[in-house]
Amino acid sequence: MSLITLTTDFGTKDHFIGAIKGAIYNELSDARVVDISHQITPFNITETAYILKNAYKNFPKGSIHIIDVDSELSVENKHIAIFLDDHYFICADNGIISMIASEINPDKMVEITIHNTLTSYSAFVKVACHIARGGTLEVIGKPISEFKQLNEVYPFINKENDKIVGTIIYIDNYGNVISNITKKLFNEVGKNRPFEVSARHYKFKKVFLKYNELINFELPPGKRQYDGEKLAIFNAADYLEIAIYKSNLKSVGGASTLLGLGYRDSITVKFL
Repeated sequence: MSLITLTTDFGTKDHFIGAIKGAIYNELSDARVVDISHQITPFNITETAYILKNAYKNFPKGSIHIIDVDSELSVENKHIAIFLDDHYFICADNGIISMIASEINPDKMVEITIHNTLTSYSAFVKVACHIARGGTLEVIGKPISEFKQLNEVYPFINKENDKIVGTIIYIDNYGNVISNITKKLFNEVGKNRPFEVSARHYKFKKVFLKYNELINFELPPGKRQYDGEKLAIFNAADYLEIAIYKSNLKSVGGASTLLGLGYRDSITVKFL
């Protein structure tokens, strides 16, 4: 039996998470359901895409991912089901899938056509349980060849090929701000040249691979005072991130609050 994952902006206060899980178990009593996140910023497509891209690949092949963010059905927000990288994705055609599909082409895509009077989540549940039972996509939809693109996925590279202009696409639980500049793109454009990373008026001439690379471990512990230091790093997902070492949004703050960096702000890499 395939795993069914849930990614939503429902939060935990209302009844929606319970309702969608109840609908799954009512349809398929032996289903295995896993929560990826229900704390997506409401209607934030880019944030959803970032979280999903970095979560789905850890699940077994054949897993089914329900993504219920900005999913109200309309003529401009159709519902789709996609088979991509040996995983199934069920979502609205609002650009969510474009970050995953930026590097991997889908094997099969359909526009879901089984709605009738079903709500968005109940239609998604019907599709997910159909797939989990071994059903094919053609039964629940009509083939399509394109999906909406999310422009924020792609940084800008100037014609001189010495500058990457990215944007902040996600702020994590620690207040670290993550850009849409990948390590792969950084290396392809940079070609080992010196560089300067700029975020507002803050400059960085080094990008770390681990947070604690900031620390000089030759110093005795009592003389190490790195908490609160700002740094640039390629995070675990290989995206360029601006962080505060050992930050805490509930007490000392993080890069988002202390450096005044927010969603959609620019981060620039200039190669020298």
